[in-house]
Amino acid sequence: MSAASKNPLKTCLPPDPNPIRPSLVLPAGACDAHCHVFGPANKFPYAADRSYTPPDAPVENLRKLHAHIGVSRAVIVHASCHGTDMAVTLAAIASSRDAYRGVACVEDGVTDRELRDLHDGGIRGIRFNFVKHLGGVPDLEVFHRLVARIKPLGWHVVLHFDAEDILTQQALLARIDVPFIIDHMGRVKAADGLGQRPFQLLLDLYSTNPLAWIKVCGSERVSAGKRPFQDAVPFARALIAVDSQRILWGTDWPHPNISKDMPNDGELVDLFGEICPDPAMRQRILVDNPTRMYWTD
Repeated sequence: MSAASKNPLKTCLPPDPNPIRPSLVLPAGACDAHCHVFGPANKFPYAADRSYTPPDAPVENLRKLHAHIGVSRAVIVHASCHGTDMAVTLAAIASSRDAYRGVACVEDGVTDRELRDLHDGGIRGIRFNFVKHLGGVPDLEVFHRLVARIKPLGWHVVLHFDAEDILTQQALLARIDVPFIIDHMGRVKAADGLGQRPFQLLLDLYSTNPLAWIKVCGSERVSAGKRPFQDAVPFARALIAVDSQRILWGTDWPHPNISKDMPNDGELVDLFGEICPDPAMRQRILVDNPTRMYWTD
């Protein structure tokens, strides 16, 4: 039985339809390095074995949001609800006039030609979900095979961890020999404080492994409270203080699987202004770093 049929009522809330216009003016070329597109389902069907059903959030809506908050480029992270059918993400990238890049979900059986076609379509990395609500730890033999296969393409790996995975996957992290990005600050729990072991290990990983990158987004997933998620700010600041040259930021629009307060994307921009008050450092995180990771071939 598919996950969809076992969980027929597990649906996601839509994003906030009224994002504020942020007071922070983003620099030219600012990139939302973590966002998704969903459907529309009548054109890009959701996978039969998905673990959740999102509301449609097509690329046209993403483009309107970005124009409203001051973002001009984006990285579309392919979502598990679309399985390994990359059509929705590739179509979004193709519509962008080189303003979008993407991160793929692929199967072990993907061919070299298919990987090259994905590269030509703007894909620059592959993502693995370790979080429990999306299926938990993937097949690690498959993981390492795929990492070896993407290395010649110059791609990277995106890791969607639960906080405890930072503890349990130390051997895996040490073995990765391509750049890798940990999503959402490792989904550490703000309530457990800066001294918690998962976050201290994340800081150590980031300071000692030059292949490690971190996304200082997903504040709503880190926070113990409600928007604008101020308790996530110290965690993002601590990571940036280690090295701002391997930091990325994104909205995570349209915020799938949020069970707490739905973020307001304009507020998230202003929250980033609190996380990173230095304009030169904002330029690095929003423009220079994503350019280096996604637009330099």
